[in-house]
This record gives sequence, structure tokens and C-alpha cells, in this order.
Amino acid sequence: KEKFSEQGYNLACILTLPSYQRKGYGKFIIEFSYELSKKEKRVGSPEKPLSDLGQVSYRSFWARALLEALQTPAALQQDKLSLIDLACITSIKIEDIILTLNYLGIIKYVGGQHCIYATPEIVTEKLKQFSGRGPRVSTR
Repeated sequence: KEKFSEQGYNLACILTLPSYQRKGYGKFIIEFSYELSKKEKRVGSPEKPLSDLGQVSYRSFWARALLEALQTPAALQQDKLSLIDLACITSIKIEDIILTLNYLGIIKYVGGQHCIYATPEIVTEKLKQFSGRGPRVSTR
């Protein structure tokens, strides 16, 4: 975890030994770094450029975190949810949010601004694709 980063990095480097890969430990570390960022009330992003495996792990984490945020009662009650709102909820940088929502196919650029287009049913269906294995960080 990077405590002081001028670039806004919340995690500098992850090394998962081959015998421990594909068990969810990398995503656990990623999730933990974002939970710490939430406690600090800061948005963060990983040190870039990401490796191929890093790109896959972060994209999967970001997708799950954003889809879960879109399913919260507060998000469902709002008529409009901004990218800034999502950044505050998840501590994910807006640039990473835009890339992830674009990857998920639920964001459009209309009239000079980004708009999220997803019904609760679409969000639930997409979330099924990202229900990863491995340990999760519990904040309760």
C-alpha cells in the first residue's frame, strides 16, 4: 500500500507466486488496498502500466466493485448517479471507472458527458460474471 503518492497510487506492486495464482489472493490484496483508501477517504489507482495479469485482476475487481455499488439501495434510489458518486463509493479513480464501465458496455458518451445505461436486471446479470472465488475483505 502506498501511503503517500503524488500520482494517487493506492498500491505499488503485487507479487503472487505461481503456486498461489488463480486462487483470488491478488484480488484480495487489491480489494484490501481499496478498503484502506475508503477509510482514508481517498480515491486511488494502481501503479501503471499494469502487467497483463494485473490488467485482468484489476478489471475484474473494478467490474465487481462498480456493479455492486450500482446495486446498493442508495444507488437504486437515485435518479442520477454520477461518476464522482461512484468514485466516492468505491474509491476507484474516475479514469478507471470509465474504462471499466466501457468494458462492461454500460456507459455512453452523450452530449459531452458520460452516461451510465444499465437496468438493475443488466447489473445483476453482469455481476454473475464477476462473482470471483477466493477470500473477500470484510469491513463489518
